Amino acid sequence: MILKNTDSLKQNPPQCIRKKILTGDRSQERFNIKSVFTSSKMQSVLVLLCVLLPLTCFCESGLTDKGLLFPKPSANSYVKLTPLKPLNLEAFTLCMRLSVDPNVVSKVERETILFAYRTQDHDELNVWQEKGNISLYLRSSSEGAFYAVPLLSIFRTDLCVTWESSTGLAAFWVDGRRSTLQVYRQNHKVQSGGAVILGQDPDSFVGKFDENQSFVGEISGVNMWDYVLTGGQIKQFNEKLGLGPEPKVLNWDTMQYEVHGNVLVVEEKYK
Repeated sequence: MILKNTDSLKQNPPQCIRKKILTGDRSQERFNIKSVFTSSKMQSVLVLLCVLLPLTCFCESGLTDKGLLFPKPSANSYVKLTPLKPLNLEAFTLCMRLSVDPNVVSKVERETILFAYRTQDHDELNVWQEKGNISLYLRSSSEGAFYAVPLLSIFRTDLCVTWESSTGLAAFWVDGRRSTLQVYRQNHKVQSGGAVILGQDPDSFVGKFDENQSFVGEISGVNMWDYVLTGGQIKQFNEKLGLGPEPKVLNWDTMQYEVHGNVLVVEEKYK
């Protein structure tokens, strides 16, 4: 593959090179930019790499008035969220707005990950739809709290889960309605140092994904507080997204995120 117009390339470098310029190490960027234009052979190699190894990750900040679409099952499509503070938690409220492809997710035997927080050694905090239930797991992949609440559908659902260590009380909220309380993992503490992943269940630290457990549908409004919100606060936040106590752990409007694989960032006009 030979480049015929190097002046044009200098003006408009290939998209994958431009992404590297935006996200890479600054000193390395200057070196790479010079290298691209030093010889026609290097140009050909770089463009060939762009064709064979397209860049599938980009980093941004804030998802105000946006959503994430996971269009089909995958073993490599996910979004990594960067918390505003470490997930060193003795209580939390986690809220999300979700809709799913029922042809995939609603199969009785399928397990679908809704939210994953994984440390080096443990599934620290996972939310699933599985076996006709919505479930919460804290530092376990086998002992969870199961709730027979209305399952996700093709229409958007506001889903929240609350938990506190001192009492062990946990509950799910579906479109502002609370489930029965359960006592789960009393005196437990969620540990920091992990990765927050949407779309996949990592069986290692950001790795070992299973296509048959991947999320298929839309996710937006992922927010997290380090305490239990009241029912009124949850309803208020769901009805007017962004109104109420400011989320200080995960904030959909301000946190950094990385998109990997086939995930679309959906603009407000489609919300």
